[in-house]
Amino acid sequence: MRWQGRRQSSNIEDRRGDAGMGGFGGAGPRIGMRMPGGRRGGGLSIGAVVVVLLVSWFLGVNPLTLLGGLEGGDIGGSSLGTQQTGRAGAPSDQGGQFVATVLADTEDTWTQIFADGGGRYQPPTLVLFTSQTSSACGYASAASGPFYCPGDRKVYIDLAFYRELSTRFHAPGDFAQAYVIAHEVGHHVQNLLGILPKVNAEQRQLGKTQANALQVRTELQADCFAGVWAHVADKKGILDVGDIDEALNAASQIGDDTLQKQAQGYVVPDSFTHGTAAQRSRWFKRGYTSGDVDSCDTFTASSI
Repeated sequence: MRWQGRRQSSNIEDRRGDAGMGGFGGAGPRIGMRMPGGRRGGGLSIGAVVVVLLVSWFLGVNPLTLLGGLEGGDIGGSSLGTQQTGRAGAPSDQGGQFVATVLADTEDTWTQIFADGGGRYQPPTLVLFTSQTSSACGYASAASGPFYCPGDRKVYIDLAFYRELSTRFHAPGDFAQAYVIAHEVGHHVQNLLGILPKVNAEQRQLGKTQANALQVRTELQADCFAGVWAHVADKKGILDVGDIDEALNAASQIGDDTLQKQAQGYVVPDSFTHGTAAQRSRWFKRGYTSGDVDSCDTFTASSI
């Protein structure tokens, strides 16, 4: 990915090196996606929630139970008191600059898409942290993996995750890393569209299996939104040969079936929360191939 020398976002909150965790303290364009039953649909939550998911699979526990707020807390304000803050603006280190550049590119892409739909994009803040931090959705650690919190409209990532992505999950490459950010930004887009709160409300009325199935569709839509961003990035000429393959490989390596096979040697489809390797790759590729947000309607698709 040709990211050097490009605009970097100032919507960065750098908490790396902070002592302790502290406490806590717009309408988008009309896109015709609907959930089964006629309700506008959408989703919540995070990318690869590695350790918690592995534990939940071994214990037979719904990952939503273990993750609590991190898997899509209420859209309202924080329940953790005063807000922890970090240094604002683009960081000076290479890893931070890379993240700031990818975030800036997602801002440009979604600002234009929202404007074309008659809306205004409100970009998220991306929080860089080390080891652990707090959010409006609860406390987070590096083991949680990157996630989006709808309560404060922030994306959280410990850059150590990228080492795990490359070594443990066999998904190396800078565009694999960019895909992770684009996926979480996809959840922010869902939040702006009113999708996340409606899915949260729907899940509260469903049993475990149905709630998991709804979350899978939510995660696959975020993958598709990441693909839409990749489509625009490719048109700008900033992708290198092999970049899309890196993203597709990353999507496959963090599929529920792949992770479950690694953890326990077999899969439990009813416990899936993010989609299979094939599904995640397919929906990313759909967004990338079409470049059309409306192609990402996972909620009315008869087959995912």
